[in-house]
Amino acid sequence: MRLSVLAALILSAAPALAQDTPTSFPAQDFTLDPAHASVVFSVNHLGLSHYTGEFDTLEGTLRLDPAAPQTADVSFTINVASLDLNTPPLGFREELLGPNFFDADVFPQITFVSTQVARTGDTTADVTGDLTMHGVTQPVTLQATFNGNTTAGMFEPWVRIGFSAVGEVSRTAFGMGMGVPEAGSTIGVGDTVTVRIETEWTGADITK
Repeated sequence: MRLSVLAALILSAAPALAQDTPTSFPAQDFTLDPAHASVVFSVNHLGLSHYTGEFDTLEGTLRLDPAAPQTADVSFTINVASLDLNTPPLGFREELLGPNFFDADVFPQITFVSTQVARTGDTTADVTGDLTMHGVTQPVTLQATFNGNTTAGMFEPWVRIGFSAVGEVSRTAFGMGMGVPEAGSTIGVGDTVTVRIETEWTGADITK
């Protein structure tokens, strides 16, 4: 996995489109393009570096009206077993997928479902939603940025839009506190996990 414990992590990008954007499009449902999406997490390791990982199997849906981005709905699902680590030590991936951490056999998915979108700028928004991981559901807020869109028929028979998002998750809040350092120490693996999300979404096929 090349990015985030989590979250939810987390998650998935949500809307914040400017009302007067010149490349507006009709309100519609979008589907996540998994070939152009990533969920990466990083966590402090011994106070020396930020260890990173990623989940490779993602699904998502997004309902977006560019004239009213605050009404958007986004949902995101991560297959926990798709955890991808860069040259992990022998047995480390299995440890993370086991009972002390994700417990993937019992909790095979991480999901994020938005509950509120609050615009913070022409192309930015805070997207709050319910993150469910390791059998626990907690509210998480992602800072999302609208990166742009293509017009249906320009390259493909649908509108394509792109978002980036970042957020933080406390792993102890989800019952995964193993290895968290004692107060005042960095010897261990930090509690705060930073999640970074890159997504592209495809809309309705105008040829149908």
